[in-house]
Amino acid sequence: MKLSYSALADSLYIDLVDRPSVDSREIKPGVVLDFDAEDNLVGIDIDHASKVIDLSRLEIESLPATSVGLVA
Repeated sequence: MKLSYSALADSLYIDLVDRPSVDSREIKPGVVLDFDAEDNLVGIDIDHASKVIDLSRLEIESLPATSVGLVA
């Protein structure tokens, strides 16, 4: 899973798996779900993210992650 934030666009993208999206569905204004060819959720795009999410804090709890990376 990868979180990408664009300050210029104020958009947060949550990439859940490394598969291409073939379909997107807006579930509410500014929130788009991306699906692969088998209709599995692969990503979430949130526009105007700073207005709907607290971006000042990130918590990770009980994930079986083998690596954590920070990219500036």
